[in-house]
Amino acid sequence: MSNTVFVKNAAQLITMQGHSEKPAKREAMQNIGLIENGSVLAKDGKIIAVGSEAEIRNAYPEIVVIAKEVNAKGKTVTPGLIDPHTHLVHAGTRENEYAMRLKGKTYMDIMNAGGGIHATTEATQKASFEQLYQESKKRLDTFLLNGVTTVEAKSGYGLTTEHEIKQLEVAEKLNQDHVVDIVSTFMGAHAVPISEKDQPEEFVDKVINEMLPKVAERHLAKFNDVFCERGVFTPEQSRRILEAGKQYGLIPKIHADEIEPYGGAELAAEVGAISADHLLKASEAGIQQMAEKDVVGVLLPGTAFFLMAEFAQARKMIDSGVAVALSTDANPGSSPTLSLQFIMNLGCLKMGMTPEEVITATTMNAAHAIGSAHEVGSLEVGKKADLTIFDVPNYLTLSYQYGMNHVDTVIKNGQIVVEHRHLVTS
Repeated sequence: MSNTVFVKNAAQLITMQGHSEKPAKREAMQNIGLIENGSVLAKDGKIIAVGSEAEIRNAYPEIVVIAKEVNAKGKTVTPGLIDPHTHLVHAGTRENEYAMRLKGKTYMDIMNAGGGIHATTEATQKASFEQLYQESKKRLDTFLLNGVTTVEAKSGYGLTTEHEIKQLEVAEKLNQDHVVDIVSTFMGAHAVPISEKDQPEEFVDKVINEMLPKVAERHLAKFNDVFCERGVFTPEQSRRILEAGKQYGLIPKIHADEIEPYGGAELAAEVGAISADHLLKASEAGIQQMAEKDVVGVLLPGTAFFLMAEFAQARKMIDSGVAVALSTDANPGSSPTLSLQFIMNLGCLKMGMTPEEVITATTMNAAHAIGSAHEVGSLEVGKKADLTIFDVPNYLTLSYQYGMNHVDTVIKNGQIVVEHRHLVTS
């Protein structure tokens, strides 16, 4: 395959230029770097020029003439979408719990009865490496077909050292084999196992003294996450786990204030977390502290939608100075979707975000939420040539026509990997 690609004549080219150093906040989230009739030239997997077709042809005639040309006339081109919060590697589904919730059971009712995270943990522990690999690869293929070129993937359905490492090793192998980039997060503190529910402190000690050292020794994760929620891990337990992870070079993340205000947003600011995620019930003080400490707020409207819960206050967060990102939270229990485009729809229709803000939230700010803004998230010279080409005449259509996959072509590291809605390679 050619190592050069020339995407030309896009009706609209969304570059997201100017946000690589810091995530976009407030009014800056409206600045998407729009170029009408824009083009991008890439060589050896990296972007070497962004501008009009004529400008690029004049500046790089010897490269353009040998490049694989992609005519994006009438289409909208963005940086490859980034999903900064997924539970990609797991086994099994939980549609039975979906039916239970429709009959009135709450998320915590199901979890306390041995369902929820525990049900997926049991299935994941029983699954072989190969089963987890194949099920997760299929999800990755779907992400790619929906325009996503980078995902974060959490462990957390193992809950023993052996099985947490198995999940992370599956993610590592997929990152090596699949064109989608995977950034891994250790989340041994996703729940207290049923077998240890009466000794939560002992399990916290196991996460700190047994799991963390082995994960770090194998270099299997970049981040360390914890589910800080009443009935799961307290703020003090969460602080201990996140501070311990920092000693091994793991950057803190936190599932915060999803079900009730519990000080998760405040804790994220205190420990220097790169992101705090969920935030449906975050306090005003927590939101302000996140804004002051540059903690990215990763919002997961698919979870609120699926659990029929109140949505996070994205408008208040953005207006308060929090850099907001969006994610699917892809998981079998509370957000069984692989469509980041639908999440963009929900951002506008259910959380009061503008079309420009949701694009920022799924590109540049999402990149910052996983520490990858130096490589992806914008179409700028020197960055990875990750582009998503949508078969729509303008970016407004992406949030206007909901529940649809508008992706026509995806380019990853300068190679066409989805063409006319079909996988070329995976």
